[in-house]
Amino acid sequence: MKALYDVPAPAKLNLFLHVTGLRADGYHLLQSVFMLIDWCDTLHFERRSDGQISRQDLAVPLPADDLIVRAARLLQQHTSCSDGADIAIEKRLPAQAGMGGGSSDAASCLLALNRLWNLHLPLRTLEQLGLQLGADVPFFLRGRNAWVEGVGEQITPITLPASRFCIIKPPSGLETAQIFRDPGLNRSTNPAILSVFAADPYDFGHNDLQPVAEVLCPEVSQALKCLSNAGMNGKMTGSGSAVFAPCPAGQSRQVQVPEHWLIQECSNLEVHPLQGWASSDN
Repeated sequence: MKALYDVPAPAKLNLFLHVTGLRADGYHLLQSVFMLIDWCDTLHFERRSDGQISRQDLAVPLPADDLIVRAARLLQQHTSCSDGADIAIEKRLPAQAGMGGGSSDAASCLLALNRLWNLHLPLRTLEQLGLQLGADVPFFLRGRNAWVEGVGEQITPITLPASRFCIIKPPSGLETAQIFRDPGLNRSTNPAILSVFAADPYDFGHNDLQPVAEVLCPEVSQALKCLSNAGMNGKMTGSGSAVFAPCPAGQSRQVQVPEHWLIQECSNLEVHPLQGWASSDN
């Protein structure tokens, strides 16, 4: 019998996203809180002995060389592993949403193959590999809600109260680089204080990328209006076009969105479902 795993890859929401400065090398300094939610992709892995990596798309078609395949090949190359894998993905998380779907897929791929191939790499090594794939991958590997600073490399675990959220994703997406290049982006928000955030975590701060995003993608404004019409105070997550707001269970049914828009009611997660799959030993 072949070894196999079925694993989730949860999305995240940015509860706020402040741009606090710009480094000399062009990288933006950020502050944010990344929160895991129970809206997930599902990845299926089956070990093969010929070293080949194959991927089957069970829902939305993905690019041939997406982050899942790149993560598998990077891990294979780093360890000189002779095993391969058949990977199938049920893609539920929308692209260009600001919810970290691709990064989460890559993190779950690294964690699953580390076990499937019996590599026993520690979490620190997986994080170093993950950073080559995307700035958000180490967050998903660590598996805890976090206060994030710097250029995304300073990750401090935090605890958040349980809550429900309504998320709307319009059909249009946004490219991160385009937003950060925009001359209208505010890059001088005063640094936030963790204790102030913790006093009211779901009504704190703003997303500095949102005003630029609303100009580039008017559907963001329309999505926020949908939440406002239902009595919810929404904001954009990350650099994508998805918006969200805290809501009592079931209240999302009152939100009216145009046809073919995605709307999802989610709960936050205390920890990633795969948290602990890699040793934290150095």
